Amino acid sequence: MKPLLTLLLMVFSSAALAQAYPVKAVRLIIPFPPGGSNDVVGRLIGVQLSTKLGQQVVIENRGGGGGTLGINAAAKSPADGYTLLLISVGYPVSIALGHMPRESIQWFTPIASIGSGPSILVVPASTPANSVQELIALAKSKPGVLNAGSAGPGSFQHLATELFRLQAGIDIVIVQYKGGGPALTDTMAGIVQMNVGSVIQNLPHVRSGKLRALGIGGHKRISAAPEIPTFAEAGLTGAEATNWWGLVAPAGTPAPALDRIRQELAAILDSEDTRKRFELEGAEVLRMSPSEFSAHIAAETAKWSRVVKEANIKVE
Repeated sequence: MKPLLTLLLMVFSSAALAQAYPVKAVRLIIPFPPGGSNDVVGRLIGVQLSTKLGQQVVIENRGGGGGTLGINAAAKSPADGYTLLLISVGYPVSIALGHMPRESIQWFTPIASIGSGPSILVVPASTPANSVQELIALAKSKPGVLNAGSAGPGSFQHLATELFRLQAGIDIVIVQYKGGGPALTDTMAGIVQMNVGSVIQNLPHVRSGKLRALGIGGHKRISAAPEIPTFAEAGLTGAEATNWWGLVAPAGTPAPALDRIRQELAAILDSEDTRKRFELEGAEVLRMSPSEFSAHIAAETAKWSRVVKEANIKVE
């Protein structure tokens, strides 16, 4: 009878946790400073999760180290369902660069993917280029002079910019900032002359006239700004880079808590309002099961590891 009693207690405890969770605020770590695409997506989802869960989802920006500081902070947090981590393509990139160990993927349990969006090449009004080819020509006429803003070593923005530089065959200086927000601010100010970042981060400033968009780093134009050509349409192939976002939790987080978050997140992503908000920002909802999301992270790690090796990219 004792094993049966233990089993029953486990079942009832699990059911009780599922009913009770959450009983306090949930922390959502965004491993980059405010203002970047990770922050935009994290806050969009966090606000709606707060309503769905009936408890506040507290956004905690932990920038630095290309996202590694926030990732490590989340990994060291209790696996109780009250710490979540927003990850993006920057995570597999950090593994590819050796900033995070390959086994760090096992530190977390995938919850679900959220969305994806291509890169976009933007320049400030002070940069005398109105197309991708004009910018390439300008860079070739002034080797080592043009600066490009990056969200930090190992970030999506860094690798997307490196890929653009390699495919275009240009000599530019990539300036590393502590997040996409500061890099974007200096791009708008003309302190750096170009920026290859996420559409979701840059498009609002293109619409406001503070930035000029030259090309989309995806395989198709975006519905939010169909007038902007893709890199391929602008005469540059092989420079496509797409960002994506998803939620994970520390490994060992109770299944009832994970199930509740997945349930509410699915409802958020299914809503027409969320779909339109993503499209307005130049991104789209990305739906994957936990196993599919896990496989996606592994595939992205392999992809960017190849890019880093073939391009001989080294970051201290």
